[in-house]
Amino acid sequence: MKKIEAVIRVEKLEEVREALEKSGYPGIMITRIEGHGKQKGLIQQFRGREFKLELLPKIKMEIVAKDEDTEKIIDTIARTAKTGEVGDGKIFVYSVEDAIRVRTGEKGEKVI
Repeated sequence: MKKIEAVIRVEKLEEVREALEKSGYPGIMITRIEGHGKQKGLIQQFRGREFKLELLPKIKMEIVAKDEDTEKIIDTIARTAKTGEVGDGKIFVYSVEDAIRVRTGEKGEKVI
């Protein structure tokens, strides 16, 4: 099993979520986060004054999937979240040792 963690733009959330659901992967966890990458934030103007916005709002999506489904999920997220601009996000993939369904005590891939 793999855990796919994607950090994407806030405005792309619904589009990515719908694409994943159409692909057959509706199980997802969403967290609203703030952060920045190499660009170190954003400089904006307000009433003629410049100010630096260091932590930008982002969405973190987490999905635990079978190994054989991982590439399809990654491709769906990357294709749908892409704008071609700086700040489109990142996708991280981790190995998952085990999963347990709390209600029944079942273990392994069958719980995802």
